[in-house]
Amino acid sequence: MSKFELRLPKMGESVAEATITSWLKEVGDTIEMDESVVEIATDKVDSDVPCDVSGILLEKIYQEGDIVKVGQVLAIIETDENVDNATLATEDTVEEVPNEVEEVVATVEAEVHQVIQNVSTAKKQAITNTEGNFYSPLVKKIAATEGISQEELDAIKGSGLDGRVTKEDILDYVKHRSKEVAVAKPVAKTEHTKQVQEKTIAIDQKAITHTLEVHAGDELVTLSRMGKLISDHMVHSKHKAAHVQSFIEVDVTNIVKWRDKVKDAFLKREGEKLTYTPIFMMAVAQALKKYPLVNIAYDGVDKVVVKKAINLGMASALPDGNLIVPVIKNAEHLNLVGMTKCVNDLAVRSKSNNLKPDDIKGGTYTVTNIGGFGSVFGTPIINQPECAILALGAIRKMPSVIETPEGDFIGIRQKMYISHSYDHRVINGAMGGMFIKEIKDILEAWDVNREI
Repeated sequence: MSKFELRLPKMGESVAEATITSWLKEVGDTIEMDESVVEIATDKVDSDVPCDVSGILLEKIYQEGDIVKVGQVLAIIETDENVDNATLATEDTVEEVPNEVEEVVATVEAEVHQVIQNVSTAKKQAITNTEGNFYSPLVKKIAATEGISQEELDAIKGSGLDGRVTKEDILDYVKHRSKEVAVAKPVAKTEHTKQVQEKTIAIDQKAITHTLEVHAGDELVTLSRMGKLISDHMVHSKHKAAHVQSFIEVDVTNIVKWRDKVKDAFLKREGEKLTYTPIFMMAVAQALKKYPLVNIAYDGVDKVVVKKAINLGMASALPDGNLIVPVIKNAEHLNLVGMTKCVNDLAVRSKSNNLKPDDIKGGTYTVTNIGGFGSVFGTPIINQPECAILALGAIRKMPSVIETPEGDFIGIRQKMYISHSYDHRVINGAMGGMFIKEIKDILEAWDVNREI
């Protein structure tokens, strides 16, 4: 008999941990090879972890609700099979954060803790009138409530009679002081900037939370676990990337006419509904082949990885209002039929919560279809660690100037806007603009007589 360590597998470049939501097996239960043992949840997908061997569950290392890092042991399985845990764990084990990073984060946490202690101490200090400074009872009360020390109060420049500090003076000071306290001391950049940055942002977020006012008739709603994780992910992306946008209008009249003509035959032949999404995804993949410097990842310091594979993330709305981003792998190799099957499959499994960890990892560029909700265009936030994202606006009938050899005239055309958000640190405006111009050219050149 030997013991097998069931570890949390890698689930994408930006996923470092998961929450255990439910154990499907108990200690002493028999487990078959590839049978699911535990259900987990990340900020991107809910899934389960299957076992690579058959055996008996000896020990559960973590309990429901615990947060586990990628590569850590979830459970011990007793098996008759010969297993090499070291070999099995190699792919899924992540590097431990270097000591110097932990030390920097510990320093930041200590400084925030010290700020809180200082505030608590200041609250206990009595405020008195000092030489040349007279404070009204109201000003003293505000100072005591807000934890303002005698030294701080004496330093405030008053606007009242004879330079006295007024209620407005101290409230203005409190307003600006709270902003300064909420910001943790900047951390010196090292080659491990990513880990430090993520933890520092998390600390800052805790520092700037405030109490909400709830009035009669208001409803107080607590964010779901996924909602909170998405919130953190979006804030992290805005902190990390220098977002800039480019917009372009596209005439998709030929595509609309072609789809109306062939969609019934396509459904009958392939058993799949033909939507606009696969057509747009093919155009994006073609444009990325021409402009590979948009299909990149950036370490935030001085290195960029130009991705060979074009793995398109497809942002999908879930019934509960949250978003998930399944990935179409190697999209540059798919024809229209293949792309349609991938898009439909991922869309169905997203809505039914049946995506696997592999379905949401490895993305290199994301596309979100905001037109499905009637939006004309938007400014999407980059899905880290990618460097760009495209938003597809609604298709609308628009009056347009049509040029002909006989002269110009006004006609009705089907048009849409596409919005391109990209990280301006590594993608300049010319590249961002040329990329969406290429997508426009591909879509507007669509052959209305194209065979399916």
